[in-house]
Amino acid sequence: MSGRIFQNVVLQFKETTDRVIGVIDSEGTVIACSELTGIGKRWAKCVDTINAAEGKCVALEGRTFKALPGWGGQFDYAVFAAGDDSVGYTVCSMAAVALHSAKTYYEEKHDKGSFIKNLISDNILPSDIYVRAKELHVSAEVPRGVFVIRPVDERVEAVPLELVQNLFPDRQSDFVLVAGEEDVALIHQMGEESGSKELERVAAQIEEALREDGEPRVFVGIGTMAMHLRDLAKSFKEAQIAIEVGKVFDTERYIINYENLGIGRLIYQLPTTLCEMFLQEVFKKNPIDALDQETLFTIYKFFENNLNVSETARKLFVHRNTLVYRLEKIKKLTGLDLREFDDAITFKVALMVKKYLTSRGIEA
Repeated sequence: MSGRIFQNVVLQFKETTDRVIGVIDSEGTVIACSELTGIGKRWAKCVDTINAAEGKCVALEGRTFKALPGWGGQFDYAVFAAGDDSVGYTVCSMAAVALHSAKTYYEEKHDKGSFIKNLISDNILPSDIYVRAKELHVSAEVPRGVFVIRPVDERVEAVPLELVQNLFPDRQSDFVLVAGEEDVALIHQMGEESGSKELERVAAQIEEALREDGEPRVFVGIGTMAMHLRDLAKSFKEAQIAIEVGKVFDTERYIINYENLGIGRLIYQLPTTLCEMFLQEVFKKNPIDALDQETLFTIYKFFENNLNVSETARKLFVHRNTLVYRLEKIKKLTGLDLREFDDAITFKVALMVKKYLTSRGIEA
């Protein structure tokens, strides 16, 4: 958003108050100020305190600050007024109302990025989509890929927004947006013949570019192709779900396509009470926790090798009879014979359900 819009508003305040009023961006740089010499100054050390205030007025170094409502947990712009007294508080609060109105009006009329944000957050009426798209010269019916990028370790790092923007520099067709406290969303215009493989190629480009010392730093969730602007919200939610499901059921993958979630998608959408009932039904004799780690490792290897006893024994470096003995032990404990196809399917699903409940902090 242009600082010129803010500047026009703060200059009007000079007629009503002698307090200096201005606006800083998310890095603490003054981008508008009623005292022109203040523009360009940087107060970076104020940023964390303003974020922590969560939209409330906060006094810092003789000024009162108030963040303007924005997208996600970090402010994009904050208003300030000279003085940390009651007058400074009042002036800052009043200026914030006026500047927020100006910001909203500007974004609604001129900012494509804000339009796309409203679309993916399902914050715009379907009947308004065509009108707004036409006003902003945004093509409504072109295929777009929707990607959600989330840090692997959410506690220590954030997705580098500028790096993703540099990967997709066409600001008229591609949109890189902060989507919540951790996620970054990419809305990327695709070719007419693009399909699932092209979506995964773009996701791989993002994941590889954000690696550090060859180690993956982000998950990339892929929603289904959005063929129309009204499909963006649905595709965005799918990309978020893809990451959530992938983190539970396929911990080795960092690129997760919603269209390839398999049975994990089904389990993820089941009520937890139903999942608990299923586990109780399957493991009548003993709970799944009665199986030790060695036994569980054997079971996973058996599934990996398509229930082939000889191949599994070879991979485990044990005699075939030893593996048969372990499978008999599992049958005795659980009542399920993993050499039987139906029992193997039941056990496989039960393991996935157990993983899902554990991810929700539920012991079953």
